[in-house]
Amino acid sequence: MSIGLYGGSFDPPHRGHVALAERAKEELGLTQLHVLVSEDPGHKDVDTPAEIRLQLARAAFPHDIVELDPEPRTVDTLRAHPEWGDPIFLIGADQFSDFPSWKDPDEVLARTRLAVATRPGFPRERLEAVLRTLEHPERVLFFELDPVPVASTELRARLEAGKDVSSDLPDAVASLIRARGLYARPAGYTGRA
Repeated sequence: MSIGLYGGSFDPPHRGHVALAERAKEELGLTQLHVLVSEDPGHKDVDTPAEIRLQLARAAFPHDIVELDPEPRTVDTLRAHPEWGDPIFLIGADQFSDFPSWKDPDEVLARTRLAVATRPGFPRERLEAVLRTLEHPERVLFFELDPVPVASTELRARLEAGKDVSSDLPDAVASLIRARGLYARPAGYTGRA
């Protein structure tokens, strides 16, 4: 069995997230994918409650195992789940560029292989520079992904402004956001404390 892990804040999960997961399943022959919604990401502030992000991720990834990850760092998640064996952790090329700054990157690579989604035109030298810093660069795999130009930060801003972003979201996620009025600014919001 080939287990894939895909972690993030998913605030909200968008078509780019889904495209990466689907491509990785095809390219790497994953038999199971665990989507790990970070309860409290160690690398960024998240305002949307974890339970809401979990519901949105379940809507975005209906055929996968979607669970809340209480650990703020990837290495701690991997330490907590030895039953996964030698999984494959999915990340994008931009995240991989920052991989040396992660907590215990060499231990992460000892506990999981990394599958890095690259896109056409991404500078290969940035990837090679990271590989040179690692004890086990052979545990890093690369697969190509057609670019999906969308980011959660931008989507939240557009949603707060009342704009339609449904073309950038899986249909089930867009429906949940609409039905629950998520990410909308409260009436009378001025942007000042």
